[in-house]
Amino acid sequence: MNLKKIITRVFIFTLAISWVGSIFAMPAWSRNYNKEVLTETDFSQQDLTDASFDHTNLKGSDFSHANLTGVRFFGANLAGTNFEGANLRGADLESTRMTRANLNDAVLEGAFMTNVMLDNANIEGADFTDALMSVRTEETLCEIASGTNSTTGRNTKDTLFCP
Repeated sequence: MNLKKIITRVFIFTLAISWVGSIFAMPAWSRNYNKEVLTETDFSQQDLTDASFDHTNLKGSDFSHANLTGVRFFGANLAGTNFEGANLRGADLESTRMTRANLNDAVLEGAFMTNVMLDNANIEGADFTDALMSVRTEETLCEIASGTNSTTGRNTKDTLFCP
């Protein structure tokens, strides 16, 4: 076999391996859902670690008991969304609309929650340890805070530093 054929076969083999490797390189849970309309979608019990939902309409969707560690929801419409029992550690919830959202027993440890609309949200048993939010949001949540998180064992009022 001449050198040109060997080099060509090595090159084709390398391309094939690179292509197959690229299929498996990006985990499914880090998918980009940015700017999509996914109203009333069922994401319950899924591992969506590091996924991105920036500016996505997720009104009425179900993320109950999902792993949402590090997920970005920047500017998303999360009105009426169910996050019951979800892991939202380190999630970016900045500038989201979370009116009537269910955060019952959710873990929001270290979440970014500046400029969040949480009107009529259910936060019973939610853990807000080290979550970054405005003083006004914290005070508003303290008025309705109750319960203890079943995963972390922390009292919701304590995680918000309520008086």
